[in-house]
Amino acid sequence: MYGAVQRSNVDWRVLAKLVPYLWLFRIRVGFALVLLIIAKLANVGVPVSLKYIVDSLDKSLAVQAVAVPVAMVFAYGILRFSSVLFGELRDAVFGRVAERTLSRLGLTVFEHLHRLDLEYHLSRKTGGLSRDIERGTSGVSFLLRSLVFSVVPILVEVALVIAIFALQFDLIFVWITLFAVVVYIGFSVVVTNWRTEFVRAANMKDNQANTRAIDSLLNYETVKYFNNEHYESKLYAANLLEREQAKVTNHLSLAALNSGQALIIASSIAVMMLIAAYQVQDGLMTLGDLAMINALMIQVFIPLNALGFVYREMKRALADVEGMFDILDVTPAIQDSDHAEALPVGADGIRFDNVSFSYHPDRPILKNVSFTVPAGKKVAIVGPSGAGKSTIARLLFRFYEANEGDIYIGDHAVRDLTQDSLRAAIGVVPQDTVLFNDTLQENIRYGRPDASEQEILDASQHAMLSAFIEKLPKGYNTLVGERGLKVSGGEKQRIAIARTLLKRPRIFLFDESTSSLDSRTEQAINQSLQKIARDHTTLMIAHRLSTVVDCDEIIVLEEGEIVERGSHDDLLKQSGRYQDMWRVQMHSETE
Repeated sequence: MYGAVQRSNVDWRVLAKLVPYLWLFRIRVGFALVLLIIAKLANVGVPVSLKYIVDSLDKSLAVQAVAVPVAMVFAYGILRFSSVLFGELRDAVFGRVAERTLSRLGLTVFEHLHRLDLEYHLSRKTGGLSRDIERGTSGVSFLLRSLVFSVVPILVEVALVIAIFALQFDLIFVWITLFAVVVYIGFSVVVTNWRTEFVRAANMKDNQANTRAIDSLLNYETVKYFNNEHYESKLYAANLLEREQAKVTNHLSLAALNSGQALIIASSIAVMMLIAAYQVQDGLMTLGDLAMINALMIQVFIPLNALGFVYREMKRALADVEGMFDILDVTPAIQDSDHAEALPVGADGIRFDNVSFSYHPDRPILKNVSFTVPAGKKVAIVGPSGAGKSTIARLLFRFYEANEGDIYIGDHAVRDLTQDSLRAAIGVVPQDTVLFNDTLQENIRYGRPDASEQEILDASQHAMLSAFIEKLPKGYNTLVGERGLKVSGGEKQRIAIARTLLKRPRIFLFDESTSSLDSRTEQAINQSLQKIARDHTTLMIAHRLSTVVDCDEIIVLEEGEIVERGSHDDLLKQSGRYQDMWRVQMHSETE
């Protein structure tokens, strides 16, 4: 069973997984870093220029002649502008890196989800999964920008300020600055680690609320059938309340962190300014030095404050990214072997050789099933619900691997074939057809995206669909709605048949494909399918026996075992399970 991996601590090794994405743009990243360093040098130069401006003015006032230091004022303005200009250039250069990385990562997750096996998708919760991906991509964006343009620049700027203090002033200023930085970072780390569980809890409650809402909306008709709107609202309200409480706790812990950081900053600046004021009074410093120390301390603590924010948000982002990378860490249960080869063009016919399978070890579904569908022939599998009929279809399409035995296309075991070539050769019409929220034409074209309009019309004609479509005001441009809710079950099955015909497979697999059709339409479609499937290998899985009377062989499956086999007429003469099923269905239709 698949599920989200829960960790007690954030895994910083996740950062290493981002390096390959940045390495693809290493030249652009390097250029952006150069721009960043220039911006930081200009930024630190601003307080230095301010010192000389103040000192020049102070000396001018002492001799009662005020001469404005024009050059220093211009230098101050240029440095201030340069710090902003090069910072903006840095963002412009790195912007494409961040967006392209997100695009590549999003595509990687999308493709990986399509590679995962059916069991994963049957077990997942769509709402929670979508939130994990959404928050994960946002987290990756933040991490990329933070790593390249926040952490290193902040440390460089702090180092530059400390160097100025050490070279020009008393070492007491260096020790106070180092002490403040260490205490600030230590406090931020400890409290942020404490807050991580609140962030994760808030995310979990948010997932639960979103999953409940999406599940309810996806099952809109079921909710209406049972008049359970109030019940759904009550459940959703409970989830929202839990999310609200988790978010409030998260906000309170954030307030505690911000208050502690502000206290450390205010105390440090107050102590340093007090010492500087006494030294100015004693003649050990000039007013320009005092102004520079004040500006440099602000210069230190502004980025240092950002460092606390960055660390805080990096922890949050890592907690968000964990869920997305957990998805990428899931290994598909069905994978092509190292020696897998494409299905040869001439390979045809299906053979199950002593196949056994179970979804769970204590509940066998198929038991030593063996049968053959000769090339160009049509074989049906019938039986009661739960007999294992649809499981045979899933094994043939390689959604699952057989526990024992082998399945062959021609003389080639499906486990030794590439999944792409195997599935390209099989056209499936499922019992439950889900359509895309697009037009009828595009849903049919999905069988072969490069098909022409005439080929779409021909496939619709063979599926008994064209007459229905032509009556619609917008014809083939009619939207089918979310999951095809605007068309009936029978119409959806005909669309599924049309797009499977458009695929032009060499093997047809019909899994209860006419179960939602009325008898007249079913008969007409079966006649059309007989013509199309002629000279094609066809496996039909059916509950309604009227759809399989013309098959070359009918296999009766019960509790995962083959209990009868033969043609329709032969099975009726055997007075066995098939005859009983036929009699019951004919009696029901007569009534």
